[in-house]
Amino acid sequence: MYGGFAPEARKLGEKPGIKAKERQLTDLKLRLHQLVVEELGERLSLEEGLSPEEVSRTARSILELQGVRLPRPEQQRLLEELVQEVLGFGPLTPLLEDSTISEIMVNGPKQIYIERQGLLEKTDITFRDERHLRQIIDRIVAPLGRRVDESSPYVDARLPDGSRVNIIIPPLSLNGPMITIRKFFSTPLGIEDLIEKGSLTPAMARFLEACVRARLNLIVSGGTGSGKTTLLNVLSSFIPGGERIITIEDAAELQLQQEHVVRLESRPPNIEGKGQVTIRDLVRNALRMRPDRIVVGEVRGGEALDMLQAMNTGHDGSLSTAHANSPRELLSRLETMALMAGMDLPVRAIREQMASALDLIVHTARLRDGSRKVTHITEVQGMESEVIVLQDLYLFRQTGVDAEGRVQGKFMCTGIRPRCADKLQAAGIELDHRLFLSGDNR
Repeated sequence: MYGGFAPEARKLGEKPGIKAKERQLTDLKLRLHQLVVEELGERLSLEEGLSPEEVSRTARSILELQGVRLPRPEQQRLLEELVQEVLGFGPLTPLLEDSTISEIMVNGPKQIYIERQGLLEKTDITFRDERHLRQIIDRIVAPLGRRVDESSPYVDARLPDGSRVNIIIPPLSLNGPMITIRKFFSTPLGIEDLIEKGSLTPAMARFLEACVRARLNLIVSGGTGSGKTTLLNVLSSFIPGGERIITIEDAAELQLQQEHVVRLESRPPNIEGKGQVTIRDLVRNALRMRPDRIVVGEVRGGEALDMLQAMNTGHDGSLSTAHANSPRELLSRLETMALMAGMDLPVRAIREQMASALDLIVHTARLRDGSRKVTHITEVQGMESEVIVLQDLYLFRQTGVDAEGRVQGKFMCTGIRPRCADKLQAAGIELDHRLFLSGDNR
């Protein structure tokens, strides 16, 4: 039934030499993997799948039939790695299961980095070779009906648990195949978690909650990995449960807890270059779906103009994110993205759209110690001549770095009463005036 193992593999536990033993163990795992796949056959492709215990039991049976003798620790390690190869994503499986890891970066078969608590660490985990890494890549993209090859050398995908994946291979990548995985956590963070982590203060949280409930239009800005999507998730949790919410994303990451949520996801072109559905297409379509709220995961192109028009035509309470280094730079980027829509609009008309559509900009940043903080809550107060007027309401001021490299600083309230206070009052939301007293904000 089974092909035989090499004679030296049968007595692996008796062989001297660590390197020789590691090579033999690798060869044994490769052959055992092949035999397990042959034995399980079509059951591996069934929707209900196989349990790790069944795979481990099959492998143990093959070892016994072949007379392979291994010390118990090495046999246990062999079986665990085999299960990861057959059912999981090979060497990446333990990293995906580690809840303390937020991001995984594979720079070729021999170099894997992770992000833990905002800081990068190099792991001692590797792939056998480039072919092994390509096999794992195929396992990631195949269930999605996607492929990665020389004609399509990069792809955005999603793991079964929702984690976002970007893959790029040679000739575009000079270091070999590369994978970047942004982990998706089954239990989303809440506002209390952000307060506990020092990302914002209770006063800032109460103000943002009031703004979302009063249907103000908010955009979360920040750099890559600064926590924009996490904060958008938290803000969306303040939307009342009785409203119809439509989310629009490139790769579904939002974890809204309300019952009436319609999730839309863009689609790339197929192999013939047809069938693409962009974020802009979905934004326009969402307007015909009777939304109470539209939540766009990220605006990065011409959909910015459609989003602004939606905010200005009765779809109040919309939320989105965009990349920018500051609230003022966000306006410049939105202006540029609106021009990408291809409509011949004067710049002043676009700025007037932004000034009337946006109420608040919430800016996030990842600091040098890996911590993420809301550094600005800024109100859009309208137009003066050709300029959009911004007013900071809350700020984070960095004062230094301690001996352990942790950023020191404090949250400040500028003491300005926001113009949107009238909108909050009209919505029946009363806020304590002490939330806007200047000085340290607790």
